[in-house]
Amino acid sequence: MATRVCCLRQLRWTGPSPRGSPLIRRRLSGTHSGEAELPLGGVRVLDLTRVLAGPFATMILGDLGAEVIKVERPGSGDDTRSWGPPFVGSESAYFLSVNRNKKSLAVDLKHPRGTQIITELAAVCDVVVENYLPGKLDQMGLGYHQLSRVNPRLVYCSISGYGQTGPQCRSPGYDSIASAVSGMMHITGPEDGDPVRPGVAMTDLATGLYAHGAIMAALLQRQRTGRGLHIDCNLLSSQVSCLSHIASNYLNAGKEARRWGTAHESIVPYQGFKTKDGYIVVAAGNDKQFVKVCQVLDLPELIEHPKYKTNKLRVQNRKDLLGKLSDRFLQENTADWLRRFQGSGVPVGPINSIQEVFSDPQVKHNGLIQEMKHPTVGRIAVPGPAVRFSSFAASRPTPPPLIGQHTVQVLRDTLSYSDDDIRTLMETGAVSQNEAS
Repeated sequence: MATRVCCLRQLRWTGPSPRGSPLIRRRLSGTHSGEAELPLGGVRVLDLTRVLAGPFATMILGDLGAEVIKVERPGSGDDTRSWGPPFVGSESAYFLSVNRNKKSLAVDLKHPRGTQIITELAAVCDVVVENYLPGKLDQMGLGYHQLSRVNPRLVYCSISGYGQTGPQCRSPGYDSIASAVSGMMHITGPEDGDPVRPGVAMTDLATGLYAHGAIMAALLQRQRTGRGLHIDCNLLSSQVSCLSHIASNYLNAGKEARRWGTAHESIVPYQGFKTKDGYIVVAAGNDKQFVKVCQVLDLPELIEHPKYKTNKLRVQNRKDLLGKLSDRFLQENTADWLRRFQGSGVPVGPINSIQEVFSDPQVKHNGLIQEMKHPTVGRIAVPGPAVRFSSFAASRPTPPPLIGQHTVQVLRDTLSYSDDDIRTLMETGAVSQNEAS
């Protein structure tokens, strides 16, 4: 085994250029799992993440053609595998939502052979993504400085709650806590009510998007420099950076934020209104659109009213105006209001239930329902990729893997382990293979 590790290391960086080795030439040509016609075909990602922010980032990389090897604990796997109900068969719907286009390698990182396998994989991967508590992987010999010595071209992305350094760096990262600490909850909720957690883990998801973009940028830089780097991506920084104008209002004008429900603090009317059978959101961003709103609502007396002629006046007299508009919206159904506003030039939309979302013609047209066949539970559907490209189409997705579904495949095909070596690893408990796969 030691001899093989040495050979892998020599393949990775001996000689005048790492691009000269047969392994690197083969991988750059896109001949392994990632499809060559996709942007990340030929890029291999070692995914040491679990729950949401990291898996979301690596799923996007997989959608773009990267080969993603997801490392999981034998037996239990990613924490979200047990987050239910609902379950689809034995699989949690939560796990299924963010783990397509990945291979699952079940490795015990507390086993010395387990950490050796990860080191060997890092030698032949382009990217490592991890979301362990800062310093934890360093203690195991799997930190950036250790693995970059094995593979100087490695892009290593660390996702944490608060960053790799600083007074809170050792605190565990959870979306709800970071959402609170970052101010996100402070600005979310009813105008006169308590702070509210957003309906999905937006801080985790924003961090995953930042991580995905940072990894893409790092791969581009590596093209110029020939060397990898370390990325520090964390929940707190991601969410604070997404405070946008709320942060600017405070930093430049000293204005503290407050909660507005569905409304906008600087534009009126720009919010949701209750109708006879549901809700509608109206966004009148200028005076001309406000006139149109009044015409659609058959409230012509509001158009020339001295309190409502400009947006500044409407903001100052928000309560009176919204009371009049709210009374009118309650008189008809949402569908009737949508028909009335059609062609008016005023942006409007219903507040849809999730069932209504996935029945929406535009959602279907945009390919946001992605179906695939799972190896044990049959047909599943998940939200599809959000972005389309003109020169290529996303490949047919592979379903989220079973725990350890690809252990033997990765060890044999990626690391050239013999069947005897693999059998020994399984007998010692360093790895496991899913029997159902």
